[in-house]
Amino acid sequence: MTTPLRVAVIGAGPAGIYASDLLIRNEEHEIHVDLFEQMPAPFGLIRYGVAPDHPRIKGIVKSLHNVLDKPRLRLLGNITIGRDITVDELRDYYDAVVFSTGAVRDRDLNIPGVDAEGSFGGADFVGFYDGNPRFPRDWDLSARSVAVIGVGNVGLDVARILAKTGDELKVTEIPDNVYENLKRNQAKEVHIFGRRGPAQVKFTPQELKELDHSDTINVVVDPEDIDYDAASEEARRSSKSQDLVCQILEQYAIREPKDAPHTLQIHLFENPVEILEKDGRVVGLRTERTELDGNGGVNGTGKFTEWPVQAVYRTVGYKSDAIEGVPFDDQKHVIPNDGGHVLQAPGTDPVPGLYATGWIKRGPIGLIGNTKSDAKETTDMLVADAAAGKLDAPKYTDRDAIVELLDERNIPYTTWEGWYRLDAAERALGEAEGRERKKIVDWEEMVKHAREVPVVV
Repeated sequence: MTTPLRVAVIGAGPAGIYASDLLIRNEEHEIHVDLFEQMPAPFGLIRYGVAPDHPRIKGIVKSLHNVLDKPRLRLLGNITIGRDITVDELRDYYDAVVFSTGAVRDRDLNIPGVDAEGSFGGADFVGFYDGNPRFPRDWDLSARSVAVIGVGNVGLDVARILAKTGDELKVTEIPDNVYENLKRNQAKEVHIFGRRGPAQVKFTPQELKELDHSDTINVVVDPEDIDYDAASEEARRSSKSQDLVCQILEQYAIREPKDAPHTLQIHLFENPVEILEKDGRVVGLRTERTELDGNGGVNGTGKFTEWPVQAVYRTVGYKSDAIEGVPFDDQKHVIPNDGGHVLQAPGTDPVPGLYATGWIKRGPIGLIGNTKSDAKETTDMLVADAAAGKLDAPKYTDRDAIVELLDERNIPYTTWEGWYRLDAAERALGEAEGRERKKIVDWEEMVKHAREVPVVV
């Protein structure tokens, strides 16, 4: 009888859970997976990156939940790889290690004024309103006019949360500190800026439609911002989703204004070039008007506009953090890889036994479908390497050896059983207020609920 293959997957978001599922369902090898997570709770971006008023997307948790219930998969949370246990140490306990740590920090936006008070990273704001314990508990929401830079779904989420009232969002799972902050929000105008046109924005149709579902928000698009060149028309023809986005923007542009206390305006063909400041605080945003170049790109026109805003949110993308002991591309903010194998550097040979999937592999682009195909590509490579005898056998083969190491180091790790306890505690808090759930935001309190009884794995 062959010894089961043991794999460590680092990061319990969708990418890591999909990879784990493919591994434990593999028919060629018996594979057991330990899924390591830095947070006390699993689900990654689904728990801490999706706006609280998106229960439709959060339904994905149900399918992820079914995977984590499987017996060959074990969750070990509240563990920081590189601090609590090193990558080299992991290789003593596993045949292979798969990195799926995602991306949580804002990509840099290099324009003057970016460091002024009132200039915020969109990822930080998402972390705040999603109750991520690694992010601030309080937020300055005194600005009456706000700019959001970036025309992707994160920009829409940030703008929508800023344009809604605190009471509209209280029915969701937001913790008390988020509600108290949002209740004091002074924003009356929210402006989204993108440098290209409707055929190039990165919104999805459903997200764009949902802007209009709130009675407190009047969505505005200037008819002059609806423009297409030949490449733009081709982009519409080749993508049903992009064509729907264009249609929705066109409808916003031609309709009568809605009577609502808050205005959310999407500005296209406006390239942000400077965040204006006075005495160190944001007082405006300067943009240059652009025009299509015939190939779907844009050129500057030399016409500049200064928009009087008191806060700017940068939503131009996420970037991943390096993992100690693992090669990292500081320019692309990904682990160098050939589609699955970790490489010492781009174009070099694979590092035996190390793999990558998800955003840490390809960058922060794509939807859940891309994450699934990513996971298959990576796990197929891992399984092929196992079949070819390319994986080194670990020093320790007993399934509980890693748990004994964690216990020796007094690391208060959490488990899947612990998630059930934390989940029950959050649901009880929500039920007391007529809500489905209310998030617990304090890290130590999350660990306490997850470890109410001795850990059994």
